[in-house]
Amino acid sequence: MAHPTQLGFQDAASPVMEELLHFHDHALMIVLLISTLVLYIIVAMVSTKLTNKYILDSQEIEIVWTILPAVILVLIALPSLRILYLMDEINDPHLTIKAMGHQWYWSYEYTDYENLGFDSYMVPTQDLAPGQFRLLETDHRMVVPMESPIRVLVSAEDVLHSWAVPSLGVKMDAVPGRLNQTAFIASRPGVFYGQCSEICGANHSFMPIVVEAVPLEHFENWSSLMLEDA
Repeated sequence: MAHPTQLGFQDAASPVMEELLHFHDHALMIVLLISTLVLYIIVAMVSTKLTNKYILDSQEIEIVWTILPAVILVLIALPSLRILYLMDEINDPHLTIKAMGHQWYWSYEYTDYENLGFDSYMVPTQDLAPGQFRLLETDHRMVVPMESPIRVLVSAEDVLHSWAVPSLGVKMDAVPGRLNQTAFIASRPGVFYGQCSEICGANHSFMPIVVEAVPLEHFENWSSLMLEDA
């Protein structure tokens, strides 16, 4: 959960998000080193009247400043490609959930069960219970078992939406007439919040996403109760 004055990302709750955080720190360190070097060169050029003809006209230094940026780009590109492939990998999911975007709420269908599905609306401010978050809490949470590969099929009924949960490292566009898929593994129990990340109309800010990761036995009890109520 993000908090005021937070500068970094939310704490990772999935292996993919942990990899994304590591890549962010890796790229940020490279940018910091480049920025420091460029600042030093600018300050040195402005603050001295001395010139060196071997720097102003030198084949060696031109070779260095051509090869060095290429090496830096490779150091950024290789980890980036690795994470892209990891994010696109879906191996033997234990559970498949279809998330359908509407104006302006989400509906979820657990496709491995016969009649397990529900709509998820934002809880109005006046109906919030103590401890619940304004504009983020929903009347029905998407409950998933922790430490299990979950596949999410994402689509939309009317306009473009985007199903995004930052702490799980998941963000997938919901396009009408198209079925996109993504996957995640919740590495710990908890409640993880997200919002529609596509400007989808007047109430775009009022269709939150809440994913609750629980132990497998608790998920089985929850699914049994939901099926009884259906």
